[in-house]
Amino acid sequence: MSKAFAYVHGRDDIVWMAQNTNHLPTHPAIEQAIRDSAASHEYNKYPLARGLPRLRELIREDLGLPDAGMHITNGGTEALYCLMRYLQPPGSRMITSDPSYFIIHKFAKLGGAECTDLPIYGGSYRFELDAVKAAITPETKSILLIDPLNPLGSTYPREEVRALCELAAEHDLWIIDDITYRDFAPGHTLATEFAPERTIIAYSVSKNCGLAGLRVGALVGPQEFIDDIASHMVSDLGTSIVGQRAAIAALETKAEWLPGNVKTCRHNQAIIKAAVDEVGGAHLPVYPSAANMMVIDIAECDVSPQAVQDALLYDHQVFVRAGNYVSERFGDRFVRISFSLPTPEVKQFAEHFPRVMEQLCDSA
Repeated sequence: MSKAFAYVHGRDDIVWMAQNTNHLPTHPAIEQAIRDSAASHEYNKYPLARGLPRLRELIREDLGLPDAGMHITNGGTEALYCLMRYLQPPGSRMITSDPSYFIIHKFAKLGGAECTDLPIYGGSYRFELDAVKAAITPETKSILLIDPLNPLGSTYPREEVRALCELAAEHDLWIIDDITYRDFAPGHTLATEFAPERTIIAYSVSKNCGLAGLRVGALVGPQEFIDDIASHMVSDLGTSIVGQRAAIAALETKAEWLPGNVKTCRHNQAIIKAAVDEVGGAHLPVYPSAANMMVIDIAECDVSPQAVQDALLYDHQVFVRAGNYVSERFGDRFVRISFSLPTPEVKQFAEHFPRVMEQLCDSA
């Protein structure tokens, strides 16, 4: 992927559908907060290690957890890295799925932990309770609940969240609730509702607020746990002050722009589905997606996802992602695309995807 990323970062005409980033308009207060922070030169100082009080307050309000412990991190990725190294010691086990956001699995394995990678591509496209039960061993420390799930866009009904939490409580496990795409999901349920003392939330403003480049996230959970893990964080010198100011402005104004973003994403999904329906053998396993991304299954087309990625990118400047990034078992079946971007750009994908598939099928 280094070649592809070097290519896209060297151009300004890319339709960016590969990283689930949000390119939709939010609120002018966010840009103003960035300017004000820069103008004040507050970036000359290290910020508070646990994050600005106002940002911490807003995240608690956003989650409806006024008493939760919290540590602001350099994006959700740092939060998950530190959590894995703390919670999953050598020889431990974590219940994970395939497909999944494999960077989290990588962090666990770096510390010597094992990931189950339960296959979920098919059926409901999420954990089946019986499979999770069967995978639990004495070494199991946690269940990784990514909800909505990257890359599929599947989400868990309330009763299934409850059942997973009850299972975790029965076996004294932690629920790692990665809610990065929560704002795109109607009726999302936090695991904290059912397991407040056993749930750690990985929070991010990268995707919902469109601030991926500013790197602001958080760990949210029981205060005692957060106090303990704080001494194990990568940096005790705080998170980008400019990013925190932008996140504050985004959360303070979210009610004004988020509904429009979600509406646009739903409309964009319909455009993508129409384009996929033009391609014989291609289909959307999860539709509508509860996130800002989904996968297109092209297994019956006898075309490699990497070939689709390359053709769309280098011939048409549309950047999608081959499935091997998020699945070892099933990555040769699909491409992942995100759609939190202006509708005219989604229409570019819709114009080129059927043609690319036809050309690749003809040359296969």
